[in-house]
Amino acid sequence: MNKNMKIVLPGGAGLVGQNLVAQLKRQGYTNLVVLDKHVTNLGILRKMHPDIVAELVDLADRGDWEKHLAGAEVVVMLQAQIGGTDYTEFERNNITSTKNVIEAMRAHQVPYYVQISSSVVESVADDWYTNTKKAQEEIALASGFPLVVLRPTLMFGWFDRKHLGWLSRFMQKVPVFPIPGHGRYLRQPLYVGDFCRVIISSIEHRTQGVYNISGLEEVDYIDIIREIKKATKAGCWIVKIPYSLFHGLLATWALFDKKPPFTTQQLAALVARDVFEVIDWPGIFQVKATPFAKAIDETYNDPEYGSVVLEF
Repeated sequence: MNKNMKIVLPGGAGLVGQNLVAQLKRQGYTNLVVLDKHVTNLGILRKMHPDIVAELVDLADRGDWEKHLAGAEVVVMLQAQIGGTDYTEFERNNITSTKNVIEAMRAHQVPYYVQISSSVVESVADDWYTNTKKAQEEIALASGFPLVVLRPTLMFGWFDRKHLGWLSRFMQKVPVFPIPGHGRYLRQPLYVGDFCRVIISSIEHRTQGVYNISGLEEVDYIDIIREIKKATKAGCWIVKIPYSLFHGLLATWALFDKKPPFTTQQLAALVARDVFEVIDWPGIFQVKATPFAKAIDETYNDPEYGSVVLEF
């Protein structure tokens, strides 16, 4: 395997991208290019990895950034809008940017494509994230490139500024941590470190097809929160409150915050009772899965990356 192959990571300054860069470098890969529009998080990436190319660009606009795909052997499409209150952001970041990257790949004849999709494409949820991720995957599959589509479930790990990462920081700041309803909402959380090793295996073996990469352990939301509290030694009380009250609080929050950390759409997705397919991805990709409790401990207590926080 040529460890100097050029690997381009559009949207690479987010959760998966930051972890993937760290994992790739640990495995000896040297020619990495990250394209992202988040100024602060791109700066954090540059500070930790000054030896890679990291350029500030908006992939939803065609432009000079496309030159970086010249000579690339792999593109790992990480760009995604996960939350928010403006539909146009989902359209630009999940659909338009994907079309632009694929056109740039075609112009530069990039031979292999990794599309980071999401388990929500098979979800019963009906929201902007779910619908635009479905469209993004369809665009990738119709591109004609040799590709693998990976559909992870809810991820956590180093650099998690949203989801469990935000919840862990919120937990440190408040005396009472609210749980909507009974809290027994089944989740299949996936450790992003394991997921990055799946991506690297795909790159090395040029794997093709569509794969659901679900967390192997089924854990209720309230138990996830308890495990985070244990790992971070947070002193808050975990308190259940009525679902309707929780929904109202989120709706009120969104009136004063243009980028709320948790929206009413995400709350609806949380309680949707989705159960995602579990395949033998450790065997398929030759990756050893990390037990949930151990992964949570590594997430918050790793001496090198456990304290690095991205901007929301």
